[in-house]
Amino acid sequence: MTEELFREDARLLECPAVVLSCGEQGVVLDRTVFYPLGGGQAGDAGVLVLADGRELAVADTRKGAQPGEILHLLASADEAALLVPGTPVIACIDAARRQAHMRFHTATHLLCALVPHPVDGCSITAGYARLDFHMAAPLDKEALTAGIARLVAEGHAVRHRWISEAELDANPQLVRSMSVQPPRGLGRVRVLEIDGVDLQPCGGTHVSNTAEVGPVIVTKIEKKSAMTRRVVLGFAGSASG
Repeated sequence: MTEELFREDARLLECPAVVLSCGEQGVVLDRTVFYPLGGGQAGDAGVLVLADGRELAVADTRKGAQPGEILHLLASADEAALLVPGTPVIACIDAARRQAHMRFHTATHLLCALVPHPVDGCSITAGYARLDFHMAAPLDKEALTAGIARLVAEGHAVRHRWISEAELDANPQLVRSMSVQPPRGLGRVRVLEIDGVDLQPCGGTHVSNTAEVGPVIVTKIEKKSAMTRRVVLGFAGSASG
């Protein structure tokens, strides 16, 4: 299994690591700061730095076929020949991409607090984020933007903790998502808590205070079906969404 350093500290931008395997599917390290695609959040990109200073570009990060396996997908397949088991590297993520993911992912939790309906779809990228809510009633774009701005300005602490699977079973209302269920089998579940605002299972990366989300706006609200309302978020001043 790859040690998932990003689960405990999303602010880590790099770490020393050792190659466990390297093949057509990707590079597996003994530890990593790279978040793999999952829970609606896009995977990290970045570089693997060799001992001689050469940098191998990582285009994406995915979960492997084996539990706990994380695949770092090289931008150039030819460079895989430079890596063999035991090769030491420095794993460095694209800091700007990660920061955008953290801001948007935290913003989606604020949106969940404002729209108390189940979520049946989610996508978090560096350019935009969207949530699909299972509901029929219309939503107001300006009201939601104002609500997010208020929660950002209030500066609520954001933290994660672990609860047992038994605790989650005893509190099923914590699960807001209809499409992505918390992973089972490890005996514990990671939950994200925004002080006084939101509490739900989540394995993604987030900022440590809502003030760090910055200016996020609702760029679009769509009626995707009779029981689905899609809300798209973008950074204020950008053309995202």
